[in-house]
Amino acid sequence: MTTPTTSPTLAVALIVKNEEKHLKACLESISDWVDEIVIMDSGSTDSTETIAREFTDKFIVNDKWPGFGPQRQLAQQHITSDYVLWLDADERVTPELKADIQKAVASNNPNTAYKVNRLSDAFGKFIYHSGWSPDWVVRLYKTSETQYNSALVHEKVEIPNKLKVEKLDGRLLHYTYDNMHHYINKTTGYLKAWADEREGRKKSGLGTALLHAFACFIKMYIVKLGFLDGKHGFILAWLATHSTFVKYIDLYLREEAKKK
Repeated sequence: MTTPTTSPTLAVALIVKNEEKHLKACLESISDWVDEIVIMDSGSTDSTETIAREFTDKFIVNDKWPGFGPQRQLAQQHITSDYVLWLDADERVTPELKADIQKAVASNNPNTAYKVNRLSDAFGKFIYHSGWSPDWVVRLYKTSETQYNSALVHEKVEIPNKLKVEKLDGRLLHYTYDNMHHYINKTTGYLKAWADEREGRKKSGLGTALLHAFACFIKMYIVKLGFLDGKHGFILAWLATHSTFVKYIDLYLREEAKKK
């Protein structure tokens, strides 16, 4: 008599705050084929919780914001499934990606994590160059094998030496900036977290800020073919240049303030 095997289970996890515009579409793209949805909120004041509870009872609030990496680590502690697929509220899983995720989970290969290729929309247009595409990010892994690192911003999944990373077919659609107001609100927190993480450990100055900003524009618009994205490519390169200058100047001004 053969012993029946149990198929591995899959959770989707998100960390969110005030995501009422995007959250429902995100969850609709995965709700009918995953075993568990875990959402950790950092203090939403809109209808995020109401929308989330249409799809899951695992809605946890941690409004003492520890940074992106630590918040994801906390969220993972609430996952009971064998695998976790991490999403942001402004992302959507395409049918092609869904099929490959299901195939990977069913295969249940040991010591294997999976990366997906994001296609990002900025201000109403998908961006195919500018260093934005291809955009491979590790998002699927066994919950027992790894987790996100502790970076306050631009956090990544830790990849131990034993873990190999394989690619998944299909695209993950990412609706990153709705408009300029959304861009400003979204990037302000990132820039502050970047400087917070490096304050006291990294030196900066006016020349450093200008050099990094100039290099950013050249890389995005020329080297990464941002000009092929038309006006949107120029806008994104210019905005990235400004953001780069701001974060290095912020670091410099903090250092100068300590000298007084």
